[in-house]
Formats: sequence, C-alpha cells, structure tokens
Amino acid sequence: MSETRTPQAGDDQAQDIDVVALLMRQHGDIRNLFDEVEQSGGEERRDAFHRLVRLLAVHETAEEEVVHPFARRMLAGGEQVVADRLAEERAAKETLAALDEMDTEDPDFLPRLRELRTKVQEHARAEERYEFAHIRRSTDVTNVAAMAKAVKAAEAVAPTRPHPGVESAAANVALGPVAALMDRTKDAVRKAMGTD
Repeated sequence: MSETRTPQAGDDQAQDIDVVALLMRQHGDIRNLFDEVEQSGGEERRDAFHRLVRLLAVHETAEEEVVHPFARRMLAGGEQVVADRLAEERAAKETLAALDEMDTEDPDFLPRLRELRTKVQEHARAEERYEFAHIRRSTDVTNVAAMAKAVKAAEAVAPTRPHPGVESAAANVALGPVAALMDRTKDAVRKAMGTD
C-alpha cells in the first residue's frame, strides 16, 4: 500500500497545486534571469533578456487576472492594495517596454535594466507581503489549487511582451488574446530571423 504524502512548499508537486509556491518560484526565476542578463554579454545576454521579458509579461498577466481580483474581494483595503500593485506594474512595464526596444549592448541598457530590477524586486516584495501572505492565511487547499490552475491557464494565453496600460483583468481579457497572438508572431519572426 502506497503512502499519500502532502506536498510541501518547494516540491515540484506543491508548486503545481499551490498558487503561492508557484508564484514565489517564478519570483526566484525572475531574480535569476536578471542575474543572467547582467552577467552575460552578446547573444547570451539577448537570449536571457528575451526570456526575462517573456516571463515578466506572462507572470504579471496571470497575477492581474487571478491574484489581484482575489485580493480586491478578500483583503481589508484590497482595492488600495491592488491599485498600488497595478501602479508598480505599469511603471515596470513602461521601463521593460523601453528596454525591449534597445540593443542589449547599448551602454544605457544595463543601467536601465538595474532600474527595472529595483522596481520589480520592490513590487515582488509588496505582492508577497500584502497578497501572497493573505492567500496563505485565508484560503483552503482547494482554492489554492484552483488559483494555481487559473494562473497556469492565464499564462498559457498571456502576451509575451509588456503592454503598459493593460494592468487589470478586464483589460487583459479585452486585449490579451490579440496582444498574445501579435507577440507570439513577433517572437516567431525574431526567431526565424535569428534576432531572438
């Protein structure tokens, strides 16, 4: 007879069924990609930066569609908590969009990247403190798992590039599929031309 084990945070299985573990792992992946971009050059830097752009875009879209609506409904002062996170996301998306237009070897690239990194890290800490901690305290295993599935579904159809001004679930639903299709087309063209 096999023993059924409860997944622990940090386990791959737990990350698949725990929205907080999934998003926290992605925050770690984002930090690692910033390191990779800063410490590399040439084609390696371009590749790492494109992976960072994609991860940030799909990650933020999923949070906007799943985490923020939960926070609005369930947190005392949730409207303000979410408004603050959306303002942070917009500022980061604007910087990311500008960086996405730059050559990664441009002398201004790394200073702007470090500016973005600071914004993203502050934003992630605020999410972890004001949203993720509350999800942990106020939601049961079934809802945490449902939210993890919803995050994965949102990421599967999310745009792969930053779209400043699209920081709400309603805007994501309206623009998301079109932007995602356009972004994936741009990604395919870049890859085919060897500029990815």
